[in-house]
Amino acid sequence: MHSLTQAIDLALQLIFSADPLLWAVVLRSLAVSMSACALACAIGLPLGAWLGVARFRGQVGVLALLNTALALPSVVVGLVLYLLLSRSGPLGFLGWLFSFQAMVLAQTVLVLPVAMALTRQVVHDAERDHGEQLQSLGASPWLRSFLLAWDERWALLTVVIACFSRAIAEVGAVMVVGGNIDGFTRVMTTAIALETSKGDLPLALALGMVLLVVVLLLHSAMAVLRRGSGRSSALGLA
Repeated sequence: MHSLTQAIDLALQLIFSADPLLWAVVLRSLAVSMSACALACAIGLPLGAWLGVARFRGQVGVLALLNTALALPSVVVGLVLYLLLSRSGPLGFLGWLFSFQAMVLAQTVLVLPVAMALTRQVVHDAERDHGEQLQSLGASPWLRSFLLAWDERWALLTVVIACFSRAIAEVGAVMVVGGNIDGFTRVMTTAIALETSKGDLPLALALGMVLLVVVLLLHSAMAVLRRGSGRSSALGLA
């Protein structure tokens, strides 16, 4: 058992000595979360933008389901996907259980409601201010959603970062469907949980430090981009 100061010192040594085990887990974690974020945003941003301007019967129910999905417990998502992907499940033929693909799928399911809900709110707020102007020009709901989303692109970059942060910090679902297999499906969050339970605090702390630095760099880059852009409006709506 290490003292806190010893654990921190050893953790820093692991980071700066480019420990291969540490950085293999970090790179795998980044690959899984970036893939999931890309998939979730590719689906969620257009749908969320459309929900921000569309008016249809049952909309209140759809939004209630979407908001409920934001609070989905990750272990429940992992359990459902485990049952679907298991050999006896309907998707067992894919052979994805305990694989990279299963972890990407799990994170995508968890991140998709975040992408949709936050995008819908951004576009809905913009539509309240400028929707009538676009409607008077004959723009369809899909065209309005695209134009407003483009006009709010810097705010939507924040949505993308929020989605990536949600994905990379997730632990329950990826542990269930990925199996936390050393060298194959072990990512930062699952490795931190495992190494802490084993008492290997230096490795757990090193992974935690890298995880915090990744998130901090993302948010810092976003702040610089937003300040440099001046939030200019391509449509002249702002």
